[in-house]
Amino acid sequence: MKVKNICCIGAGYVGGPTMSVIAQKCPEINVTVVDLNEKRIAAWNDKDVENIPIYEPGLSAVVEDARGRNLFFSTDVDEAIDQADMIFISVNTPTKTYGIGKGMAADLKWIELCARQIARVATSDKIVVEKSTLPVRTAQALKNILDNTGNGVNFQILSNPEFLAEGTAVDDLLKPDRVLIGGDLDTEKGKDAMQALVDVYAHWVPQTNILTTNVWSSELSKLTANAFLAQRVSSINAMSELCEVTGADVNEVAKAVGMDSRIGPKFLKASVGFGGSCFQKDILNLVYIAKSFGLNEVADYWEQVILMNDHQKRRFAANIVKTLYNTVSGKKIAMLGWAFKKDTNDTREAASIYVADYLLNEQAEIVVYDPKVTEEQIYGDLDYLGSRPDEENRKLVKVVNTAKEACSEAHAIALMTEWDEFLEIDWQAVYENMLKPAFLFDGRKLLDKHKMKDLGFKFYAIGN
Repeated sequence: MKVKNICCIGAGYVGGPTMSVIAQKCPEINVTVVDLNEKRIAAWNDKDVENIPIYEPGLSAVVEDARGRNLFFSTDVDEAIDQADMIFISVNTPTKTYGIGKGMAADLKWIELCARQIARVATSDKIVVEKSTLPVRTAQALKNILDNTGNGVNFQILSNPEFLAEGTAVDDLLKPDRVLIGGDLDTEKGKDAMQALVDVYAHWVPQTNILTTNVWSSELSKLTANAFLAQRVSSINAMSELCEVTGADVNEVAKAVGMDSRIGPKFLKASVGFGGSCFQKDILNLVYIAKSFGLNEVADYWEQVILMNDHQKRRFAANIVKTLYNTVSGKKIAMLGWAFKKDTNDTREAASIYVADYLLNEQAEIVVYDPKVTEEQIYGDLDYLGSRPDEENRKLVKVVNTAKEACSEAHAIALMTEWDEFLEIDWQAVYENMLKPAFLFDGRKLLDKHKMKDLGFKFYAIGN
């Protein structure tokens, strides 16, 4: 089967970049990204590609190259579904906030709504591709809905999980470690559907990097990959606390451990904790699945990764309070960075949100600067927690446009995101404009501790 038209439902952090790269690399395939959010689609269609809603290095250039030629962004979901040979489902699958599985299970409401819309609209055979991260055996639920509510149309369900790291998403798409495609290996139609998707990626990905499996292995592999990566972060963060009380340096420990070829150096950087849309959500999902099958020891093992991450954020914030003479009430704390990592404007589950919330509960006055995150997003993140009235968040938190302004007359600085520009700050001038003693808490181990101490800062970094 030759794919001529692709539709992607969901114009977010996965759907937007993935479809943009597919369109750029497959000029003979029309790619339409649809979303009900009119504001988001308008931003994707903005004449100035620098204003697209997602910041990723290199993404604007990719969009500019393909948009209007064979890459389109639209709110007309039905038309895109009708014309497509292949439909990617790339909608949000957040952790449930209600009912059975609250706080752990993935909320599949939007996935099911997509399936029902596809079934209602489709009049020709379709390949439906799970791009969202989903629990194992979701494909079966999709197939049941499509086969029982459709118009006699044949649907093939594939799993094609994303393995993108925000901040490097375009490079990850252009040169992936692997592309994983799961499908029905027992039927000819299933094999043909898988081959159709293989042929799309083969435009630029070597065949040796395209892995085909059964659909269940594909679904579980995504959760497992994120669980393993998060586990490494929590492991080194656990060691960072031990380093602080024993006199060891976590950077030196991580380097020594990482030189073991069986372990490797990646994801061994101690920090205030991991964030992002995937790690916590996917591990909680894994915990819930394990518990639902009665695998309590497996569930407890993976849940500890989350507990360690939450602990790391709490103890970082608590250390600020303790160091500032056990009170931050009325004190100005400058937070440099709000995004969960550099080179992205994504703030989902960012450590900064929870550290700020802890400090606000202690009545601190917080001033935030992040080069890519908007004021609206910062207030929205705090409001979502529901810890205090929205008006109080706006009273206690100020968002500014420069690091210099954030740090001026501050009692302390908390460095929360490892943006490169924070290395270029005139730290001597920052020190001179702060209240003394000037406290600097490096949650990303970005700065040179000796240099900062020589400038006069009372300096604290994770793992020292």
